Amino acid sequence: MAAARIRCGVVGTGSLGQHHARIYSTLPDAELAGIYEPNDERAQEICAKHKCKRFLSLDEMAAACDAVSVVVPTNLHAEVAIPLLKKGCHLLIEKPLCVTLEEASQILNAAHESQRIVQVGHIEHYNPVMSSLEKTVTNPRYITAERLAPFTPRGTEVGVVLDLMIHDIGIVLQLANSPVERIDAVGVSVVTKTEDIANARILFKNGCVANLNASRVSLKKNREIRVFQNGGYLSIDFMEQKGHTVRIDPSVPGGIIKEEIPIEKAEPLAVELNSFVSCVRERKSPKVSGELGRNALDVAIKITEQIRAGMQRA
Repeated sequence: MAAARIRCGVVGTGSLGQHHARIYSTLPDAELAGIYEPNDERAQEICAKHKCKRFLSLDEMAAACDAVSVVVPTNLHAEVAIPLLKKGCHLLIEKPLCVTLEEASQILNAAHESQRIVQVGHIEHYNPVMSSLEKTVTNPRYITAERLAPFTPRGTEVGVVLDLMIHDIGIVLQLANSPVERIDAVGVSVVTKTEDIANARILFKNGCVANLNASRVSLKKNREIRVFQNGGYLSIDFMEQKGHTVRIDPSVPGGIIKEEIPIEKAEPLAVELNSFVSCVRERKSPKVSGELGRNALDVAIKITEQIRAGMQRA
């Protein structure tokens, strides 16, 4: 007898949440039970498109769903997530986990008490290129990451560090696999009242250094990372889902070999949500757990605080 499909819901069906709804409606092991969306017109559109129910309260959603995506502005994550956890839902909370470490602790405590999974939507961990990073990087000594995006009002309830750079913070924390020893960060406000461009240099206790750049006022999109270690380096383009390695080989002319990395392309959000549904079904820990999300938030907050202190002095 086939196992019942996981009943899934989505809170917030804006520019990103609509894709959560779309993908849940297509996953073989999931059923899109419904959405919670305060905008009447938007709710009607999404429900008609995916033939799902509109829940009028979080309590109603919790009663009908096993698993829920929380895709609302970051400052609302805790007030949406905690009641759903207490009602017994497993959650995928879009990144960043929340706004403060106090809220993060409240969310993780609620998850622990209800014995429910919290997965955090650090989507690049589910990008097909990540498997190459995880297999090839063994002892990183220097990491550079650049994440550029054109300006959009979406996400401006937080600064660019919590909006964009946190993706790369999560990645370098995983790759360096060492406690943070020192952070040096600078940033400037261009369009909003918070930082729109930021640079952070993170020194880890094992000697690895990461240099992260993020901008949400760029004319182009770019999401790249380079990881240098003994004998060569790895270059990855998250947006194009391609990459190459460069390694030292004295036996060849020029002493350097460049090799393209074979990558099977896929939609990262679909991979992420499929993994979430699998974790709920099998009651296993997600690749990006609430704890990893909290650690990334901790570093992001420290970077943000340092940038804002510098902006006040300027």
